[in-house]
Amino acid sequence: MRGRLLHEAAMLLAALVGTVVIGCGGGGATPSTPSNEDPAGGGGGGAGGSNGAGGGGAIGSHCTVFPTDNPWNQDISNAAVDPNSDRYVASLGRDKKLHPDFGSNPSYGIPYIVVPGTQPKLPVRFEEPRESDPGPYPIPLNAPVEGGESASGDRHVLAIDRERCVLYELYAAQAQSDMWHAYSGAVFDLRSNKLRPAGWTSADAAGLPILAGLVRYEEAGGGGEIRHALRFTANRTQNAFVRPATHASGSTSDPSVPPMGARFRLKASFDTSKFRGSAKSVLTALKRYGMFLADNGSSWYLSGEANSKWNDDDLGQLKTIPGSAFEVVEIDEIVKNPS
Repeated sequence: MRGRLLHEAAMLLAALVGTVVIGCGGGGATPSTPSNEDPAGGGGGGAGGSNGAGGGGAIGSHCTVFPTDNPWNQDISNAAVDPNSDRYVASLGRDKKLHPDFGSNPSYGIPYIVVPGTQPKLPVRFEEPRESDPGPYPIPLNAPVEGGESASGDRHVLAIDRERCVLYELYAAQAQSDMWHAYSGAVFDLRSNKLRPAGWTSADAAGLPILAGLVRYEEAGGGGEIRHALRFTANRTQNAFVRPATHASGSTSDPSVPPMGARFRLKASFDTSKFRGSAKSVLTALKRYGMFLADNGSSWYLSGEANSKWNDDDLGQLKTIPGSAFEVVEIDEIVKNPS
């Protein structure tokens, strides 16, 4: 959630006016669903894991989500701790608990779809065109929206072109009769490490890709391995960022508050032996890959895929993890957000 005061009114007016692997498949349009199935036909998900040729995680058997040397896929379990780690953690709340912001309720979590290379592209009208990648985007009008069709929240929409290995993401998206309307949008080549220009947002406040940081059911649903960093939110962020983030939307210059893109890691000393299933998979990944501060919102809220197959009791184990169990990986350079 970002403090953009005008976009909700504009979206209402518009509504009144009218490392991951991508699988194969084809077919005609089908109703949207809050999962990774393809509304345009074809298979959505696939087996978890990595094919070893690219980044961490898997959605099928074709495209990897960023190369193995991409920051999202970097093992930071032995990286140094930042000198400001304790202050950053304290600003989010040492006693506050980690919260999985996803579960079996389809209105929780962030959905995504996989589309074929033949998916028709539609125009997109942006409220922030200066920092958005121009359309058209190959996102069908029945693509699932975060929170559901009538949601008033961030309304993210994510789609992956499985043949070109390109990720398309929209923020505050509204489907019109023959086009999309959104606050901002970003396009990511999943085979490249290229970052967005400094100062540019994406569909995320930090200028990061959303899909890369989701806890996905095909990876963690059965207690499998997550091989990439995750994403989370904080209620206070510094008006600065650290790469791979490229944008900030914080309201303070307080150095005790973390910048966008700060990478938090579960401490190696934290005992995970009593955890099971999906929760154990998440905690293992948080020790090895950590999680990027990617957006403003409730502190310690961890993002995941919208999928009705999640076991809520399993995920509920994560709610026992205090903020004090985390530390911040050493930051090389903090970049002040361009005015």
